[in-house]
Amino acid sequence: MAKAILFDVDGTLIDTNDLHAAAWVEAFRDFGFEIPFEEVRSQIGKGGDNLIPSLIPPEKLQDKQEEMEDYRSELYQRSYLPRAVPFPGVRALFERLADDGVKIVLASSAKAKEVDFALGILGASDLVHATTSADDVENSKPDPDIFQSALKKVSPLGAEDVVVVGDTPWDVKAACKAGLRTIAVRSGAFPDTELLEAGAAELYDGPEDLLRNYERSLLANGKQA
Repeated sequence: MAKAILFDVDGTLIDTNDLHAAAWVEAFRDFGFEIPFEEVRSQIGKGGDNLIPSLIPPEKLQDKQEEMEDYRSELYQRSYLPRAVPFPGVRALFERLADDGVKIVLASSAKAKEVDFALGILGASDLVHATTSADDVENSKPDPDIFQSALKKVSPLGAEDVVVVGDTPWDVKAACKAGLRTIAVRSGAFPDTELLEAGAAELYDGPEDLLRNYERSLLANGKQA
């Protein structure tokens, strides 16, 4: 059995991927860039440090990337985050993991304030061992920094004792770079092919489906030989 699970938050535990994309589209427009929603949506799961350069050539940013990130974050927290709702089954899944003595860590590319808000609407702060966010690291997903930071919070457990649960190819790629196996969930609405090609070991529809299949999943069989 895995001894710790590192959960991505947006698109994995709460239904926010479209909200994030819409906030980015609005922020880009306010800075003079018209980028289609679907183009932005495909990059959700990355933090702003990696998302912005994926969509706007650096020479066009004119040193405004940090300003844009801050603007988008404030816009998202004010106008979009209040619409966020948890996916079904999160609390029940966390309770099952806690009953088995598994440490639960939230490991997100979002800002710490957004992770705190998510923890509140999940109603599961009593079950979460630790959180880590973009504020704790130099680089966001798909760089491995966030999962590496999360691993430190479950020390002395090693990568062989830990499984990641995420919804985007960027979660999976970041976990692979950190030497971790990933369960991918479809709740973030990324194609199965992209998740599997990124390196996902298993696929489930979302937290509720993962709980239904708990005994045969990496959650229950997650220690490497």
